[in-house]
Amino acid sequence: MTQTSDPIDYLHTRGTGALAEKMGIEFVEFSVDRSVARMPVEGNTQPAMLLHGGAYVVLGESLGSMAANLWAGAGKLAVGIEINATHTRSATSGWVTGVCTPIHLGRTLTTHEIAVTDDQGRRCSTIRITNLIKDRPAA
Repeated sequence: MTQTSDPIDYLHTRGTGALAEKMGIEFVEFSVDRSVARMPVEGNTQPAMLLHGGAYVVLGESLGSMAANLWAGAGKLAVGIEINATHTRSATSGWVTGVCTPIHLGRTLTTHEIAVTDDQGRRCSTIRITNLIKDRPAA
C-alpha cells in the first residue's frame, strides 16, 4: 500500500471526526507502525463515575481506523467491519492512553490491537479492530 509522506499532516488534513473531538481525544503519535492517542476520563464516564466502556471502544476505533486509512493510501477507504474489547480495569480520573499496533496489514484487510492504560500505566482495556479496505467513492 502507499502511505502519505507525512502522517501527521494526513491526520490534520483528514481530521479525527466529530465524536473523537467531543470526547477530547488527542493524537500524540501517528504512523503505520504505531499510533498513540489519549482521552480524558472526565466527561466520558457512566453514572458510577467510571470511564464508560463504550468510551474505551471509541478511543480504540479512532486509533485503529485512522491507522488503517493511513495504510490504505490515496484513493482508498478503510471501514471498520469488526471490533471487540475486553475491559480489565476501571479508570476513574485523569487520562487513558491508547497504543495502537498492527497485527495484520493486508491489501484488503487490516487488524490492529489497541492497549489502553491509565495514568499509572495499568492496562484498562484491550481492543481489536478489523477494517476492510475498499475504493473511495467518487465525490
